[in-house]
Amino acid sequence: MNRNDHRVLLVDGMAILFRAYFATAYSGYIRKTKAGLPTNAVHGFVQYFFDAIKTFRPTHVVCCWDMGSSTFRTEQFGAYKGNRPEPPLELIPQFDLVKEVVAEMGVLNVGMRGFEADDCIGTLATALSVDAEVYVLTGDHDLLQLVSDRVKVVIMKKGKLNYAVYDLETLMSERQLTPEQIVDLKAFMGDTSDNYPGVPGIGEKTAHKLLLEYRSVEGVLDNLDKLAKGVRAKIEANLELLHLSRELAKIRLDAPIACTLDECVLEIRHEAATRKFEELEFGGLYKLLSAAEWLGRAEVAAAAEDPFAEPEVLQAEIVFDEADAKLV
Repeated sequence: MNRNDHRVLLVDGMAILFRAYFATAYSGYIRKTKAGLPTNAVHGFVQYFFDAIKTFRPTHVVCCWDMGSSTFRTEQFGAYKGNRPEPPLELIPQFDLVKEVVAEMGVLNVGMRGFEADDCIGTLATALSVDAEVYVLTGDHDLLQLVSDRVKVVIMKKGKLNYAVYDLETLMSERQLTPEQIVDLKAFMGDTSDNYPGVPGIGEKTAHKLLLEYRSVEGVLDNLDKLAKGVRAKIEANLELLHLSRELAKIRLDAPIACTLDECVLEIRHEAATRKFEELEFGGLYKLLSAAEWLGRAEVAAAAEDPFAEPEVLQAEIVFDEADAKLV
């Protein structure tokens, strides 16, 4: 394969796992093994995973994970993500279990203590995009800052399983922002989910307007005299929070982690995965392994014929009836 034949899928593991948990738990029923081990989130994760494989046809895959709540961001700002509730009890044992399943499937797990999965994704996307086309699978719009001419961000949308795929053109046409401006938008408006304030009193609408007019945080600060008095006063009174929020919003591209293309080739380990699925009583998912094995061979051949072909993004409803880790 040459450079244009490689397509890497970077999976935001925890985002997909949480989505899978709540997609099945809302009814009150939690899938468990006969021994009582909760498995609903892992079961759903596997289905989301293979749907993405089918849709985006990667030749290489990495799953990236958060490795605890303490990171360099919590050291910078103690309240960072401090408003989040504890995860449901039935989900906790599935944090390690999902990594086991991913590894048994032959897919590389990556994580680094002190950093978030986003930082691992950003670092790997930057490094791997030199020799490959990169797709980032997530539900987190913060990752739109990673979009480039070689990196696309795939946002999983609510309801039926469908995707919004962002490249530079789509990001500009839909949000009138560049990837760098995604960071500056959060610097001004903050992020209630991650619990950092931005500039108090400035919301998304005002922040967006400022960036359309002045392009960046620096552009706004260079033109404070042109702003409405109220907006100027809020910014001048909260310069420290503005710069702190910008630092918290920015995804690191230099996390101390590395992965080569050779280490993340997508080769599903059918027998090992089947044994793990059997252990977890995932009988209805065996067919996904067989389909992925066939799909992998077919798509590698297709990529060789047309390496520039874009994947067809399908809409489908997910049905919930049916490698060693690089974790430091």
